[in-house]
Amino acid sequence: MPLLKIETAGHVTTFTLNRPDTMNPLGATGDGDSFAATCDAINADLDVRCVILTGAGRAFSAGGDIKAMKERTGNFGGTPPGISDGYRNNIHKVLRALYGLRVPLIAAVNGPAIGLGCDLACLADMRIASGKAKFGVTFLKLGIIPGDGGTWILPRIIGEARAAELFYTGDVIDAATALDWGLVSRVVEHDRLMEGAQALAAKIAAMPPHALRHAKNLMRQGRSTSYDTALEMAANTQALMHLTSDHMEGIDALLEKRAPRFTGE
Repeated sequence: MPLLKIETAGHVTTFTLNRPDTMNPLGATGDGDSFAATCDAINADLDVRCVILTGAGRAFSAGGDIKAMKERTGNFGGTPPGISDGYRNNIHKVLRALYGLRVPLIAAVNGPAIGLGCDLACLADMRIASGKAKFGVTFLKLGIIPGDGGTWILPRIIGEARAAELFYTGDVIDAATALDWGLVSRVVEHDRLMEGAQALAAKIAAMPPHALRHAKNLMRQGRSTSYDTALEMAANTQALMHLTSDHMEGIDALLEKRAPRFTGE
């Protein structure tokens, strides 16, 4: 079954992980190519200003395919070099595609986000959880290591000590703990999760598309650059923004005390 269900309404596109019967595992043949093509199309389409990622059924994503691991099939079969290539050419393609999205990404975590599923949620710029959400990076319990970049992204979100606690114990935390630790920005009633995600996405999508994408890029680059470099990048980017019609629209709307109507010009 194809992994992604894609729906667009206005300037917001929703990705739904759509293998509900098996808790939305990732890593089947073609998943990486599907994500890469979909995210490339989003990046090329200025009409899309925000993406929501969620899961169908009772889980966000339970991570890798345990059955395939047990049977040593697909990405988990063959020699160590072959397995490494399976990660690089498929599973990691999913992660790189999401990380490379130029528009803001909201993870609407509707249920368990475990292992690779937790890593996937952590690639979002913002995470909203339902009360039924759970988070865990349980790789060591399976006798493997975090193979999906989680050791890079999770400490940046919740800090080294808490990330280490999750990685080294395999504990699973509930939505309230995730909120307390800063893993999610808010917890909402399960039945109102998508309503909350869509409301946040609508606010984001009302912003000027070029400035929105550049703001995300500056935040991303700020993780690994010096303050002086960040200031230089901001100065150069800001010069371009000052010459856009959207900048003038923003000023006019403020002076006229009305909502702006940004067009991407």
